[in-house]
Amino acid sequence: MRAGRFHGFVVRQGDGVVGYVDRCPHAGVPLTQTLDDYLTSAGDLIACNWHGALFTIADGRCVGGPCVGQHLTAWPVTVVDGIVTTA
Repeated sequence: MRAGRFHGFVVRQGDGVVGYVDRCPHAGVPLTQTLDDYLTSAGDLIACNWHGALFTIADGRCVGGPCVGQHLTAWPVTVVDGIVTTA
């Protein structure tokens, strides 16, 4: 078995937390060019900085840009005692 690196990110909205693999379904590249710059300026959508794709936070569905209808790959996370952990 080979070990590798995993790149993911989490978004917290109130008490809810969702996690996604940091990979755009359109181009297969990380979503951002700058660390921790995953949300639009309004903070209401996840944005791919490369091609302008926009994704809903709740389910990772692409609602704008070149991959409409596709989804980000979910990364199961949960909150235990206020700390985000992998599910």
